[in-house]
Order: sequence, then C-alpha cells, then structure tokens
Amino acid sequence: MLFHVSEDGGIQHFAPRVSDRGEAVVWAVDEAHLRNYLLPRDCPRVTFYAGPATNPSDIDSFLGSSPAVVAVEAGWFDRLRTSRLYCYHPPPATFERVDESAGYFVSRVAVGPARVDVVDDAIAALLERGVEVRVLPDLWALHDAVIASTLQFSMIRMRNARPRQAVRA
Repeated sequence: MLFHVSEDGGIQHFAPRVSDRGEAVVWAVDEAHLRNYLLPRDCPRVTFYAGPATNPSDIDSFLGSSPAVVAVEAGWFDRLRTSRLYCYHPPPATFERVDESAGYFVSRVAVGPARVDVVDDAIAALLERGVEVRVLPDLWALHDAVIASTLQFSMIRMRNARPRQAVRA
C-alpha cells in the first residue's frame, strides 16, 4: 500500500507537481515509512531506525528497545496533538519506487485516492505503529548525532525548526 498524508481533507485528485528533481510527479510513501509523515506537514522532525548496517552500539544509544523514533520540538507538540490528518491511499498502479531507503514512490500522471482514513490522534497512530515519540526543546543536537551514527534516518522540515543556538565555550 502507498500513502499520502495531508492536513487537507478535500483532495479529490493528486496532480503532478514539479519537484526539486525537476520533473512533475505525485509523491507517495510506503507503509514502512508512513510513520515519518503522521505529523502536521510543516512540523520539523528527526526520525530514525536501525538498518542492516547499523552498529549495535547505535541501537543501544539511540533506540533502546524502540524499533523507530520520531522526535519533534516541544513548540510543535500542541499542534501535533490537535491536528487532524488525512491518510490518502492512492492506487499503486502508476507509481514507481524512486528511493527504497526513504520509501518514496512517484507517479507521473494524476491519480485520485482509492480511500482516505482520518487520523484524529497522530500520537496514538504513531504509538500503534510501535514508534517512540520524543518531544525535545531543540532538535539540532539529536539531528547532528543521528547523522553521525550508523542509523537510517530522515530529517523532515528542519527549515522550520528553531534556529541553532551558538555553542558556548
């Protein structure tokens, strides 16, 4: 199954839009990576999980017993808690995988949703998927540590995160 998550509940069709890759496409994500998108669109987040090349020490340090983590800034918590999301199910026939590690698929033609599920409690939806939700005052230290690790990760909408604070000597 493929998914497209939005805060807009009235989408009748998805028209291809020009992406930063330079071609017009409709984006979707696979079920394994849906957890990265069960948040308000503009919410900055650090998401990570163990992959085949992840060191056991990174699993212990970052994940513990959690299969995946989604970390958000405390300033976004109320919006995360109160947002209604719409999880669209586009028919997969015209989609092709473009990034296996991120679970991204694209269609070069317009598609209509086959179904839509309403998500009134994004936190519960994440927890039901076994995701640990972390709420932090600032994401940058975790962002940098995860990038330096052997974990698989996705850093989404970090342009909306609080600015980095200067490190004091």
